[in-house]
Amino acid sequence: MAPISPPTSLPPLRRLVEFSVGDINRALRSLRELYWPPPLPPKLLIPTRRTRPRIAHIYNDEKIPDSGYASAVVSDDEGDVEEGVESDSSDFLDELRADPLERTFAIRWLTGLVGRIDTLSVDDPTTDSDEARESLLDEATALLAKFSHQEENEDFDITRSFSFPSSGKTVHIELNDAPLSTSDHTSVGLQSWGSAIILAERLCADPASFNLLDMQPLRVLELGAGTGLLSIAVAKLFPLTTVVATDYHPDILANLAVNLRTNFYVPNQTGTRVSAVELDWARPTPGAPFDAPFDVVLAADVVYHPDHARWIRGCVARMLRRPGADSASDPGGIFHLIVPVRTSGRHEGMHRTVDEVFRDKAADSADAACRLAILDTMEIERQSAGVGRADEAGYRLFKIGWVS
Repeated sequence: MAPISPPTSLPPLRRLVEFSVGDINRALRSLRELYWPPPLPPKLLIPTRRTRPRIAHIYNDEKIPDSGYASAVVSDDEGDVEEGVESDSSDFLDELRADPLERTFAIRWLTGLVGRIDTLSVDDPTTDSDEARESLLDEATALLAKFSHQEENEDFDITRSFSFPSSGKTVHIELNDAPLSTSDHTSVGLQSWGSAIILAERLCADPASFNLLDMQPLRVLELGAGTGLLSIAVAKLFPLTTVVATDYHPDILANLAVNLRTNFYVPNQTGTRVSAVELDWARPTPGAPFDAPFDVVLAADVVYHPDHARWIRGCVARMLRRPGADSASDPGGIFHLIVPVRTSGRHEGMHRTVDEVFRDKAADSADAACRLAILDTMEIERQSAGVGRADEAGYRLFKIGWVS
């Protein structure tokens, strides 16, 4: 059987006592085979792939794992991943090895194992228990040392290509997924998340359902833009629309700027106005480009802390076009938010904070007659193996607007 992803192949730390030394040895062997496979026989040698492969049609390729968010911390309460991706494809294995989140999961799991060696039982009565555990400890520490050496010498930037059908044409987008910091969980926006891929595909297929129309230039804001997939898709569909892609982390903003340059080689070559700007949801920056309201606000997988939905509501309330701005019948701007439904791990149930915050009767400003609320909710089933991570049971797409 080909190696599979660490969250799937490694036993949960909190249930480690249920597994024997033999079980753990098999898991370690699988981990070694994934990251350091034995050399192929000479007649089967193939060219070595570089760390920046070009991947075509990522959305429809079930063999390529998404580089979306997964917790970088493996705690005693995590690790029960229900399903994973398994493939004999060398492309799949290359991408799996290059995924920083998968690698971080493995490193933290090994670290947790080292501290729990003495709790493991030996399933072979002919084997000395102490020697078996000592051998297991040696293998675990050897793998940790190899990971440490790997992190010092490798760069895992990956170029990803997306193609989305839209009204008889295809929207092509090329993104750089930069390596994540193993010590800074806020850098997750350096990767393209599954939720953004799903929303981009739906947005390109039917822009009007997301309040994007060709009739007049619009102002579109993306919160937590990450690699900029949604912003780039909108800018390519509507070259006259002003698109402001925002994030907070400086490394993410730098990578976002790279992606904008990649997809728009000559600035404003077709009239497109798209920019990368820093934005703190809790303390929105005054002045340009936030000095005029936005017609549409987009966000994908941006709620992974209990405060995030509340901060986002305050930010959107300040920046979204209010009812009556253009005419007495104008309902105001619309906020489209997609979040994954996670049923396990440290972000379990975070999607419910959106319901709680946007169904709150409290007004968003001094104007008690106008507040933001959920207008519609769409449940989206878990996608193919090529989109989304194992902890994502499905997705919830919210349409949020002004009510009185």
